[in-house]
Amino acid sequence: MKIMLPLSLLAVTLAGCATPPQIASAPAEPAPSFAGSVSAADPRAQAAGEAMLARGGSATDAAIAIMLALTVVEPQSSGIGGGGFMVRGTADGVVSTFDGRETAPAGATPKWFLDASGNLPPRSESVRSGLSVGVPGNIALAAKAHAAHGKLPWADLFAPAIELARDGFEVNPRLNGMLASAKDRSAHSAAARALYFEASGEPRPVGAIIVNETLAKTFETIAEAGPDAFYTGALAQEIASTVADDTPHAGAMTPADIVGYEAKEREPVCGSYRAYRICAMGPPTSGGVAVLQMLGQLERFDLAEMGLRNPRTWHLFVESQRLAYADRELYLADSDFVSVPLPGLVDPEYLAGRSALIAADARLAEAQPGTPPGADRSLADGDEPEEHGTSHFAVVDGSGVMISYTSTIEGAFGSGLMAGGFFLNNELTDFSRSPEVDGRAVANRVEPGKRPRSSMAPTVVYDPQGQPFLAVGAAGGSTIPVQTARSIIGAIDFGLSAQEILALPFIMAFGDRLLLEQGTWLEEQAEAFRALGHGEVLVREAPVKGGAVLRGADGWESARDPRLQGQIEIP
Repeated sequence: MKIMLPLSLLAVTLAGCATPPQIASAPAEPAPSFAGSVSAADPRAQAAGEAMLARGGSATDAAIAIMLALTVVEPQSSGIGGGGFMVRGTADGVVSTFDGRETAPAGATPKWFLDASGNLPPRSESVRSGLSVGVPGNIALAAKAHAAHGKLPWADLFAPAIELARDGFEVNPRLNGMLASAKDRSAHSAAARALYFEASGEPRPVGAIIVNETLAKTFETIAEAGPDAFYTGALAQEIASTVADDTPHAGAMTPADIVGYEAKEREPVCGSYRAYRICAMGPPTSGGVAVLQMLGQLERFDLAEMGLRNPRTWHLFVESQRLAYADRELYLADSDFVSVPLPGLVDPEYLAGRSALIAADARLAEAQPGTPPGADRSLADGDEPEEHGTSHFAVVDGSGVMISYTSTIEGAFGSGLMAGGFFLNNELTDFSRSPEVDGRAVANRVEPGKRPRSSMAPTVVYDPQGQPFLAVGAAGGSTIPVQTARSIIGAIDFGLSAQEILALPFIMAFGDRLLLEQGTWLEEQAEAFRALGHGEVLVREAPVKGGAVLRGADGWESARDPRLQGQIEIP
């Protein structure tokens, strides 16, 4: 198995800060008083979550308000036109997970992305069309979670997002840069051009005020009429017709596909690492399994004794990544359609056997999938998509309930198509576009109603005494499980703070190449990694963006990825 390193992904610079900056135009108001902690990639969305907690809302309420606000201020990354996964952990250790992953329309087939000659066109052609759009799941996820665990009225959760959309929000450097760098999608539709671009065709400048009245009205409709207003009626018809009009062959999305969407509560996938309990999202995402596999394979090594800045510490981490990703490519997909050997993949005995393949002083020549109990080896590896459009946020409330929620529209600005004032996802390109390899079916092939495999890895962690300890996750496509595992290692093995775990240098194997994050102390160790057998070592900016809330000695602390510094503040 090889994960090809998309150079466009490496070119993305995601800079940031660990504490919410003061937005220049914001009124000077006292911070709301609340018990708990909130982390989000944009301070305006973080403020929405904090406002819910200040009003006595639950962590679930706060997380939903963040997701809605991000639809406004971070349109390139997430929102109600996409989907996500939520992991909820209570103070007494009960963990539940909610699956709001998008689904393929009923007319989709395994040959969905092939042209009339049976060949694969360039991926960009698939992305910028209705072929890439799955039925959005975030509103259904929010409704299901709110019905079970919300405290505030449903409509109240929309108030901050409605205010941001109607009163306007300032363009920050990150949005301005993404509008320019992803113009093939950000300016794909007339509605997007009118909203985010000047008459000259240039992106709205940093500091410009964007008013999205259409989105404000969409939010008001859903707030007043409930989630059915998204999945039925005029909005569902608009979404379906927008997608169908841009779909080049039969089987396009219909209103019936949208009406039939269902968010699902699923069992979490859990394991342990140095007596800490780790719980994450299972299929259709591969992220939780990959995180547990990496940690399980590393447990026999005393990383703390080896040291934080020892190249061999991170060599071991890279080797564990390679083995986990080999399994991920072969076995992980929507478990409603494919028999995923989930218990076998996280079985301690199986992971111990995989760990035995890792050497502290040399790189494994080739990382092959293992054969966990219950595995079907007749499947084939698929292709690996890239992704730029995701956001992670985390909340803990005063009762100790942790929420870890990752939301996405897949690529920057998704498919480029808009409906109701928001961008529609391109999640279906998270399927393998090739339905089979050498005559063998690919587990992650397109099928009607199926959910594409994800890399998202929202995770909650309990300490050895069973107390809530950490809610963490990340954005960045295939890098997400690596970012999440790295943060957990930083917290458990090295006792780092929330900000410090997110600031750890990024290191990841992409096929035969090793990426070291530019400008970090890992860059200085490039020769040491080559000496361990990592021949092609690339030093680049890291396409990562994590978020976390962590319980430290003085209570809960929150952080967003420090690489966002300078990108989310308005100068």
